[in-house]
Amino acid sequence: MLALDQFPKSLGGGERVVLRLAELLPEYGYRASILTLGVAPESSILTSPAPCPIYLLPMQRTYGPEAVGAALELRRLLREENVRIVQTFFESSDLWVGPVAKLMSDAKLAWSRRDMGILRGRKHRVAYRWMAKLPDRVFAVSEQVRRHCIDVDGVPANRVETLYNGLDLAAWMARAEVDQERTRPIIKTVGNIRRVKGHDVFLRAAAIVLREFPDAQFCIGGEVLEAEFFAELEELTQELGIGESVTFTGPVSDVCAYLQDARLFVLPSRSEGFSNAIIEAMSAALPVVATDVGGNAEAVTDGVTGRVVPPENADALAAAMIELLSDPERCREMGAAGRSRVAERFTTEAMMRQLVSAYESLIGAA
Repeated sequence: MLALDQFPKSLGGGERVVLRLAELLPEYGYRASILTLGVAPESSILTSPAPCPIYLLPMQRTYGPEAVGAALELRRLLREENVRIVQTFFESSDLWVGPVAKLMSDAKLAWSRRDMGILRGRKHRVAYRWMAKLPDRVFAVSEQVRRHCIDVDGVPANRVETLYNGLDLAAWMARAEVDQERTRPIIKTVGNIRRVKGHDVFLRAAAIVLREFPDAQFCIGGEVLEAEFFAELEELTQELGIGESVTFTGPVSDVCAYLQDARLFVLPSRSEGFSNAIIEAMSAALPVVATDVGGNAEAVTDGVTGRVVPPENADALAAAMIELLSDPERCREMGAAGRSRVAERFTTEAMMRQLVSAYESLIGAA
């Protein structure tokens, strides 16, 4: 059973990973189901074909009479589905579904940790430390996240392993229609509009780049999740006088198509666990400029597949973009090296082999 907090209006990387795992696991001998504690009325999950049974266990609070009833319903589902492993994603699933599953069934518990705790409140920090020995396994999306689980949360090191996201490179390549020349200086980023994604730093860097490349175009793809921050970005665009060079494209449902005409991909995040967008950009043979947060530097090899720069530094971000835009041949070499790195390390096959090996270990222990 794959458990997550909710299916929001616009699916993020975590939700997409859950759906992809549910689709792939039967190929490896596992029957999957999904449990969610909420579904947004506008969520695409309501109109898209589901890869497996999806159970909704709606909860407003994880304590009180409502939570007791939900716990009993979860116990019923675990028994009826004969669940052997529960893998949780995000805070409420880790800290509520996980303990209930451990207390009310014989299922093994795995947490999936996808970030550095950027959205946690004090109660979450305390709860994670208190429950540090609860999961039988913790899958960290990058080595930096793994260290956070051990050093900050106190999870025993022998229970935590790094499991990188994987991409179906063959399917991606079959669809990709990349403009190999990429003569136009089009710089793109993708990520839902939230302050943590650093779009304001991207805009300030864009203003600097435009002094050297006045015909450059900057595209920001992503759904607006923080309206106040988006208003700040619009105002900043006007203050910098770069309105004609910046496009907010809205939600991106097809990243492959979105990146086809780009010459450079930039990820200016203030915090990350491990960015799917970086892997997708490298698969599109794009050089990547990324901030040195979370697992970004584990994906981007500085000077080989792109550049890694300090976060919150528009000057450094701009300098890296100018450096690469000034050398198209080097851009092509970095793009090719990035695609090769994905093929070597970040494929779906590599991810699933490691995950299934861990599952087999857990079931064997049981």
